[in-house]
Amino acid sequence: MMKLIMSDRPVSLNLRDDSEIKYIDLSTLKIANCTGCFGCWTRTPGKCVMRDDATRVYPYIAASDTVLYVSRVKYGSYDVVMKRMLERAIPVQQAFIRIVKGETHHVQRAVVPKRATIVAYGDIEPEERAIFERLVARNASNMSFESYEIRFVTEAELNDCVQKIVEQWEV
Repeated sequence: MMKLIMSDRPVSLNLRDDSEIKYIDLSTLKIANCTGCFGCWTRTPGKCVMRDDATRVYPYIAASDTVLYVSRVKYGSYDVVMKRMLERAIPVQQAFIRIVKGETHHVQRAVVPKRATIVAYGDIEPEERAIFERLVARNASNMSFESYEIRFVTEAELNDCVQKIVEQWEV
């Protein structure tokens, strides 16, 4: 299966030539804000009506069984670059609703269940950390996470942390 790394900034990685890991530096892409038009559910099911770099990224999100999201934490949430991409990934969901554990959730559109790691970096205060942990827990249900972990690191620790995760994947 496919493994995906999405980062809101460049990360230094040593990937094997035969690696099945797709690395996407979102900071180099042109991704517009979602307008909430729901055209991806009605006019062009499964495809965003806006034609920018996001349309190349969300299919990787849907197809990956292992994901690593690297994002600065800002105000208890993903920073702008990552948040924008995650919002633009709505075409991987359908307009239909199902009940999961007593809650309503959108039906996924051929989305592979995922093992997710979120590397959250920055100068994160305890209250902001707790808000982010709750956000990721809530997102896990909608993002097809079978399991997930959050690793909080400083910006200085970021590259080493990501490289260690990738090395574990490649074993």
